[in-house]
Amino acid sequence: MLWFKLLQIMKKGIAELIGTFALVFCGTGSIVMDQASGGAVTHVGVSITFGLIILAMIYSLGDISGAHLNPAVSITFSAANRIGFKQAFIYIVYQLAGAFLASLTLKLMFPQIQNLGTTMPAGSDMQSFILETILTFFLMFVILNVSTGAKEKGITAGIAVASVVGLEAMFAGPICGASMNPARSIAPAIMSGNALYLEHLWIYCTAPFLGALIAVAASKLITNHQPNLKSNE
Repeated sequence: MLWFKLLQIMKKGIAELIGTFALVFCGTGSIVMDQASGGAVTHVGVSITFGLIILAMIYSLGDISGAHLNPAVSITFSAANRIGFKQAFIYIVYQLAGAFLASLTLKLMFPQIQNLGTTMPAGSDMQSFILETILTFFLMFVILNVSTGAKEKGITAGIAVASVVGLEAMFAGPICGASMNPARSIAPAIMSGNALYLEHLWIYCTAPFLGALIAVAASKLITNHQPNLKSNE
């Protein structure tokens, strides 16, 4: 029935909202708290925080919505005809809502920290664009290839994905921010209220989509099976 389908979609959307809220609140929150505490969290701590919150949300919400938590992931699934465009659109709306709620909460809690964990390139825009594209390619490639196959692989998929997030944040974060997620970058940049943080936002709104789409093509090229994108985390 129509009402039942709508209820199921809403449940999945709420799961995406909660998961993305947790990701942005804990991930960018660790950056904010590192600044507020004079460096007590450290860059390594920030990277580990991103990885651990992704791990927790995958295992908490994976069976409900797939735990995309990322507009680039949802758009890629839609482009690969694994979820409908309408579902992807609904996911993205809830993901952005969760991200903005998280950034708003951090802004109210730490008004002295203006950037709210915004991603900014340390070098040239092109350098960060290329990095974000490659990082998202690696992330999506791992997602696609651990979401299929043996049951044991499925059980450890969350660990693999979270490890990639933490690893990439650790080595590339100081240069490009290692966002790999438009929602994670859009929310703090806009909620900061500083136009400076919007100048480079295009990088984090385009490179993740490009990297994710390339990963789909690469995964199909080297594998004999069709990736089970619906079960992705």
